[in-house]
Amino acid sequence: MDPFVLYSLAIFAVVYICLYLILKQYKANLPPGSSGWPILGENMDMAYSSPEKFIRKRMKKYSSQVFKTSLLGEKIIVFCGSSGNKFLFSNENKLLTTWWPQSLTKPLMCPTQTQNTVRKLALINRAFLHEILKPENLKEFIPFMDSMARDHLNQEWLPFKEVKIYPLAKKYTFTLACKLFLSIEDFRHVKKLSDPFVLVTSGIFSVPINLPGTPYYRAVKGGKMVREELMNVIRERKKENKILYNDLLSRLMSSSDENGVLMNDAEICNNIVGLLVASYDTTSAAITFVLNYLAELPNIFNQVYKEQMEIAKCKGPGELLNWDDIQKMKYSWNVACEAIRLMPPAQGAFREAITDFTFEGFTIPKGWK
Repeated sequence: MDPFVLYSLAIFAVVYICLYLILKQYKANLPPGSSGWPILGENMDMAYSSPEKFIRKRMKKYSSQVFKTSLLGEKIIVFCGSSGNKFLFSNENKLLTTWWPQSLTKPLMCPTQTQNTVRKLALINRAFLHEILKPENLKEFIPFMDSMARDHLNQEWLPFKEVKIYPLAKKYTFTLACKLFLSIEDFRHVKKLSDPFVLVTSGIFSVPINLPGTPYYRAVKGGKMVREELMNVIRERKKENKILYNDLLSRLMSSSDENGVLMNDAEICNNIVGLLVASYDTTSAAITFVLNYLAELPNIFNQVYKEQMEIAKCKGPGELLNWDDIQKMKYSWNVACEAIRLMPPAQGAFREAITDFTFEGFTIPKGWK
């Protein structure tokens, strides 16, 4: 066949496919919004703003419930408000499944892991969280948390007239996570993990340009250092008697799937990294917002202080808190819940549509994020 004809047919096929996809999207009645610039999408708008400002601006311009955009090289639908969140979480693994962008998976996970592994890890994490957060398991952690909180306050807060709460809350949260997840207490070992971990959390949501000097480059480098150190911890634990430890690592090492197959070291490492990331900024932000509201609202502070002092009067000198004491903190619990309702510490989460579905009269196509 004439090369010119072949060339013409190839061009025709490409044009036909492009037109088909465009018409399919048009026919699908997608939510309002913009795809931004070719290839770049709206990444630059997000980079020079903040997630909250980026979303609020488009909620005002397009829809308060749902809009489309293009971020991280993906076609993305953003669900806003309580009804959108309820819809997504109530259709988990029916209409949607867990998905992480490559900008997150590359710094956090072992290089061989795929999106299928991400979904498997998400299921494992939910099962473990459900198990760990049972009252009978939480009870034994309360004295550890109290002891570590006292040490942290004595060392990092009391010697100073003024402190910056958020950085200190992150330091306490990570130290506590090292203890509960890995049974690591030595501050030098904690620092060996925390220093590169800060690089990871500071860069995973930046523009994914992996060039020296960029936040993303530092996040990738920090993630590699964190994984290497965690793999060392896992190897050392396997040489010891893991029954001696009552922490997340030992549970992961003893966990098997429905076929009785144990997780390999990379899967264990990825689970721990995922839980560290999930708990680090969110818990620290929640602590910060609670203290911020207590400082701004003296009447609320006085009620919390009164409740805490009533519990303290029932304790002996140096006696640590226990589960029964926590159950008495009803007003304090309500204050914490209200603080994170007003200022949610997590800005959002990612999912992938596993089938076409509709929301608010708009079509969300399969494969969209």
